[in-house]
Amino acid sequence: MPEMSYGDGVTADENRSSAGPTMSGGWSSLLLTLRFATELATMAVLAWAAASAGIALGWRIVLAVLGPVLVAVVWGLALAPRAKRRLADPWRLGAEIVIFVVAAAALALAGDSIAATVYAVIAIGTAGLLRVVMPGS
Repeated sequence: MPEMSYGDGVTADENRSSAGPTMSGGWSSLLLTLRFATELATMAVLAWAAASAGIALGWRIVLAVLGPVLVAVVWGLALAPRAKRRLADPWRLGAEIVIFVVAAAALALAGDSIAATVYAVIAIGTAGLLRVVMPGS
């Protein structure tokens, strides 16, 4: 099976890296699937945390919508494989970690610190592991 990268088919050739250790077969597919799941979980965590906040209903609704939308816009403009102005690593990794930490903190403030910790470890761990085994992803 050919080597897979997070950006295969969507990232311009000049943005791909060829150095570093690689994964093959099902492991790379599993890691990429986990990566996508953490991106979706980030938006879900932000919506859940906002909806659970101890503020007026109107503000909870606004924050539950705007938080995930803001993350999706930032991700699409600067972090996604097809982003025209995609940040280079380590800046991209730093931006992802900031987003994951903010989402985890929001979840912890909403009262679920165990879920926040599990989410943060999985999201940040996946982002870091992806850089090690699939550079340029």
